Amino acid sequence: MVRPKQSIQSHRKDEHVFLAEKFHEEMRQNDFDGLRFIHQSLPEIAIADVDISTQFGPNHWDSPFYINGMTGGSQQTKKINAQLAQVAQITGLPMATGSQSVAVKDPSLVDTFTIIREYNPEGFVLGNIGAGNDLAVAQQAVAMTNANALEIHVNTTQEIVMPEGDRQFYWLDQIAEIVDQLTVPVIVKEVGFGMSAETMAQLQSIGVQAIDISGRGGTNFVTIENERRHDKAYDYLEGWGQSTVESLFESQGFQNDLTILASGGIRNPLDVIKALRLGATAVGVSGQFLHMILKDGPTVTAEKLLAWQAQIQAIMAMLGVHNLTELKQAPLIVSPELRHYLNERHLTL
Repeated sequence: MVRPKQSIQSHRKDEHVFLAEKFHEEMRQNDFDGLRFIHQSLPEIAIADVDISTQFGPNHWDSPFYINGMTGGSQQTKKINAQLAQVAQITGLPMATGSQSVAVKDPSLVDTFTIIREYNPEGFVLGNIGAGNDLAVAQQAVAMTNANALEIHVNTTQEIVMPEGDRQFYWLDQIAEIVDQLTVPVIVKEVGFGMSAETMAQLQSIGVQAIDISGRGGTNFVTIENERRHDKAYDYLEGWGQSTVESLFESQGFQNDLTILASGGIRNPLDVIKALRLGATAVGVSGQFLHMILKDGPTVTAEKLLAWQAQIQAIMAMLGVHNLTELKQAPLIVSPELRHYLNERHLTL
């Protein structure tokens, strides 16, 4: 018999998927629209000359984007994880799981995550737990999917709006221990509210080497969690946080020392390229890929993501750049609103 608390946790996972799709807007405007590349009419390059690969620590990734953490923890989301794993296997893209904390608490839900390895046994998989979990939970999460890396998500705003969310946020000491002791790389990840330079400095001070700034502009967990509340009391927080572009601005002073991953509001290959131009090593996509899976299934989704890879290569050729290092020097125009943010925060590109 499933205990009530565990049933509630699984139901919450299904609600998150339902509400993420309900509020999904394929071409929702965000701060990526405030960035423009300068067109180069004579790029003097062939598409085949462009290398879109990237390096995550010692790991070579053939593509500069990946399937970011989404789901797991219920029978419905088990099916979604299976489909995402099929897409990852076909395309060669790295794939992150959704939060595995629920399966650590309830072993009957472990198969909603281990199914990823059934469909993608050799791929690069990132595990995922919430901040506030200890080293033992991190080790269980890594072992559960034989993960190549672990995401630790920090989600204060989501927890506060979530009806049953946590109310204590003393996380740094446990993150530090996991980073120090875990045998795979650790990525500290926001969940759509962005990161400040102050946060990055805190993480760097405890030994974190990789972060996902995961900014505002895509899936909004204030909207999702507020919809789950009877009182709908937190609608005024829907604009909370820094956008992905603003968070990449904030990361400028850390890019030589930290691996910066970017996610949040990625709608198309051009958004991927803009995030890479601003210093991201790789770009994670969740909401857009979830929408594709639910709408089209794994085969068509895989075809679309293979097309993304080809289009990224083609757009980089349009810019006359051979690789991601050269891309970071491509001329870029920033909107007055984003320029104002840079000035207010005393940041430069």
